[in-house]
Amino acid sequence: MTTQQQPLPSGFGANTTAAEVLAGVDLTGKTAIVTGGYSGIGTEEVRALAGAGATVVVPARRPDAARENLAAAGLGDVEVATLDLADLDSVRAFAEEFLASGRALDILINNAGVMAAPETRVGPGWESQFATNHLGHFALTNRLWPALAAAPDGARVVALSSRGHKRSPVRFDDLDFTRDPYEKWAAYGQAKTANVLFAVQLDRLGQDAGVRAFAVHPGGIITELIRHLDQADLERLGVVVDEDGTPTAPSRFKSPEAGASGAVWAATSPQLDGMGGVYIEDTDIASRTEDLPEDQQETHGVNAYALDPDNAAKLWEVSAALTGVDAFAAAA
Repeated sequence: MTTQQQPLPSGFGANTTAAEVLAGVDLTGKTAIVTGGYSGIGTEEVRALAGAGATVVVPARRPDAARENLAAAGLGDVEVATLDLADLDSVRAFAEEFLASGRALDILINNAGVMAAPETRVGPGWESQFATNHLGHFALTNRLWPALAAAPDGARVVALSSRGHKRSPVRFDDLDFTRDPYEKWAAYGQAKTANVLFAVQLDRLGQDAGVRAFAVHPGGIITELIRHLDQADLERLGVVVDEDGTPTAPSRFKSPEAGASGAVWAATSPQLDGMGGVYIEDTDIASRTEDLPEDQQETHGVNAYALDPDNAAKLWEVSAALTGVDAFAAAA
């Protein structure tokens, strides 16, 4: 079933926190993986899920640093494992270790990412934002598929996207900026569009096995994600950095607790039972951009190219060829 891309409404909003989403929800016996769960909104996603009783695994490129961060956040009991999303061998090793544990996977939140990074090549020359934000998570999800499909009550996969998807569709003819000059925001936009298309196609492929997928724009939040932004970028966003290096921002920016709510809602809410393949913002299914007033179209909603099923199927095929992983190839 294809879910309509229109608000429910959920009863929640832009300032709803992850804890409020999970009020009264019992996740005891559920297992969740949250990539990037040791900083920013990832930590708040972990806090909310663990607080509701879930067992949470946080894969991290620097596991010792992740453990320190989680302990400082009062989450020292959370399980941490090694994973570098830019290294497909690392992705395989993490997935194999998790599968060997025999656990079903009820929730996978693909939260980790980079934004507006300087031109960097990883793997066989892949542009780093597309590789980390999309290809690494694509490979991870496909390798974890047996555990997702084994979840007794069905599983949910959440891909963290952004309104940055409006900056670029997927550039199928030049994914790695080998033809055109590299532009950090276009590269970020492409990666965030890819996150939405990934959810669209995964939901189509996985729903017969009880696995549903969602893309989520968490909103504007000041986290470590801004580390690559220069002074001009920060000024355009209205972010001020004081003498101690602490950033502050206008009130339109969300707290990390509110930024985490959309992913947690997508991962757990009974309101979304039987749904999937949609883009979420402000803790509700978003409108399509073309259905919004013109003055809201740059800041809200989801662009048509990010929901296009042909684009989603094409991206899946390309990603499978690039990573060498496709959990659904035998069934195709």
